[in-house]
Amino acid sequence: MEWTRAKRYQPYTAYSAVTLLALQQQAADSPAQLRYHIRPRSGLLNDPNGFSYFNGEWNVFYQSFPFGATHGLKAWMRLTSPDLVHWYEHGLALQPDTKFDSHGAYSGSARAVGDRLFLMYTGNHRTATWQRQPYQLGAWLDQKGQVTKLAKPLIEPPAAVSEHFRDPQLLQVGSTYYALIGAQTASDQHGAIWLYQAPAAVGPWQAVGPVDLGEAALGYMVECPNLVEVDGTPVMIFCPQGLPKQVAAYQNIYPNMYVSGTAFDYQTAQLRQPSALNNLDAGFDVYASQAFNAPDGKAYLISWVGLPDLTYPTDQENWANCLSQVKELHFHAGHLYQQPVAAMKTLRQTEHSFAGPVTTIAATAGQQLELQLTIAADQTGTLYLAADDTLTHGLRLNFDTRTGQLEVDRGQTAQVPAPEYGTTRSVAVPAHQPLQLRIFLDHSLAEIFVNHGAEVVTLRYFNDQAWGQIAFAQPTQVTGKWWPLQL
Repeated sequence: MEWTRAKRYQPYTAYSAVTLLALQQQAADSPAQLRYHIRPRSGLLNDPNGFSYFNGEWNVFYQSFPFGATHGLKAWMRLTSPDLVHWYEHGLALQPDTKFDSHGAYSGSARAVGDRLFLMYTGNHRTATWQRQPYQLGAWLDQKGQVTKLAKPLIEPPAAVSEHFRDPQLLQVGSTYYALIGAQTASDQHGAIWLYQAPAAVGPWQAVGPVDLGEAALGYMVECPNLVEVDGTPVMIFCPQGLPKQVAAYQNIYPNMYVSGTAFDYQTAQLRQPSALNNLDAGFDVYASQAFNAPDGKAYLISWVGLPDLTYPTDQENWANCLSQVKELHFHAGHLYQQPVAAMKTLRQTEHSFAGPVTTIAATAGQQLELQLTIAADQTGTLYLAADDTLTHGLRLNFDTRTGQLEVDRGQTAQVPAPEYGTTRSVAVPAHQPLQLRIFLDHSLAEIFVNHGAEVVTLRYFNDQAWGQIAFAQPTQVTGKWWPLQL
């Protein structure tokens, strides 16, 4: 469906409840619809926002346009959870209903302040000549879920940045508040992250300056910056659009990266002794990840599974994209580890075990499951997931534990999204060592945790739902278990 500029920015009141119900039913009937991940009831879902802990619950919001699989007039949808797995919807939280966010309530973050949750987000405003004017805005969410917006912007763009100035992350260190904001420089259109500080969440906010990550080339725009402490190590997670591939290797249209350091200096906006840039996820579809430190100090991460400027088969069913499962972060030996939260185990149903030289693990496992397996060292082969009876179609995991390579191939699935960006992704694993995999499937989403989360490969895939075989191409020395999952 084509959406003109004027159509995209019609107010929500221009759409009828009957239209919305029809779109929701179409999305619910989709064969590719997810079951235990956050997904839109209809229309578009993109960036996770406001990931936080408040009022005894986990909170997450996401960017939403419910009237089509397109980037229309954005609002925030709110969900809460007791355990980071079972999520309950509360409907629209932030709507684009002021002159400062007239053309979209864009991405941002949240932080508990006293007995309320403070939301900090980017308001997108367009002038009569369609010139963008971004504002960093604030709002309070009370314990009853009611939102009250502040009357004036918290931060307006400094002269040094272009109209691309968005996605604030709100932080607190002692009694001082800080905000990281993605930006593009006005003079040469280079990506940057700006740091601000204030004595209170409501301000007044003052610029500290651009953040020094030890790397001058950050593409032409940085989106969704997040600074999080992981086992005492500061880790900056961000999305540099147009990043030169000689700086960091990636295949996706836009990467989601991280860089770690020994400390972050808030006075000089500098990450000390920064590492090289690393891919946050080795798969096809992760972007706009949001991380935060819980009250107990643990670090958690959730991601948009979808990419800007790409289309997916479910667009034709009037819904697009989803969020990843929540991952707990750890840092060890200079490397970031991502692991499923403990409550994911509560979804497991009947356990099935296998061991020894194995060819077929399950002939009809379906596409809603968790699979754990350890492939013995010094073997090579292919593991098929969600495959047809002849192992002609499905996801393929090509492994070589002799040389230390794992390749994920979605080129033989029924509908391949974005083939122009490749159909395989590879990660290096230790040679001559067993390969440990923990794999989650949810109808059109796969999350593959490699060697206890040292690497994660996340991807959308689109298969005939009747395909449910898990098998090796030839007998393989392996041990493991699998479970159907039910929310």
